[in-house]
Amino acid sequence: MLKTRIMPTLLYRDLGLVKGEGFDPWRRVGGAMQAIKVYNMRDVDELVFMDITATKDDRPPDFDLIDDLADECFMPLTVGGGVRHEDDVRGLLKVGADKVALNTAMVSDPELVGRCAQRFGSQCIVASIDARLEEDGSYQVYTHSGTQPAGIDPVTLARQAAEMGAGEILLTSIDRDGRMCGYDVALTMAVSRAVTIPVVASGGCGDYRHMAEVLSDGGASAVAAASIFHFTEKTPAEAKQYLKSQGFPVRQ
Repeated sequence: MLKTRIMPTLLYRDLGLVKGEGFDPWRRVGGAMQAIKVYNMRDVDELVFMDITATKDDRPPDFDLIDDLADECFMPLTVGGGVRHEDDVRGLLKVGADKVALNTAMVSDPELVGRCAQRFGSQCIVASIDARLEEDGSYQVYTHSGTQPAGIDPVTLARQAAEMGAGEILLTSIDRDGRMCGYDVALTMAVSRAVTIPVVASGGCGDYRHMAEVLSDGGASAVAAASIFHFTEKTPAEAKQYLKSQGFPVRQ
């Protein structure tokens, strides 16, 4: 049985880490290297690092930065932001990323997931999907850090990514992001039912109970979170203990 993973998320912008609500506005929360050193000591399963302005600024990933961070990161590291083609994926893996998240480029170039999965292996390709609930009750994918509607729904995109060979889905609710009101269970359930690969729920976690809810009712395989670890005294280790008490298999 797959273990339930707890994955803190680091959002990087203009030389530091930030956190906001609904992908905006952004509040400074410290330095990336400092955060990684702290998480090294906090029983973290995996770490997600997203450069949230790289794509909007039309620049590639900061390979030197990831090289420095990966040298100090003693847990699997997923990196996203600014990835446009296979060479960017290769470059990130070369400097120490364990997985690479594809987001905007996955929509603009639907074949990219397949090419990367074939070249580097499905295990290191993450389909990162940011979705928003529209006024008509439907969900739509947004790209460019949640600023541009993509004209596709998250279930369809998730299916396409899985069929192309993505190893897992990182699914973020833009509406819930940073609000600590709980994950979007309905969104997570819809995507989880549509694919056979793991779905990582993201956006909205404010309590360990929210994690248990999206795992049990939403069908998620893992949970990513940021605000709960930045702005409260809660820790990944305590999250694991709570989930274990609720019957979820966790890594010790």
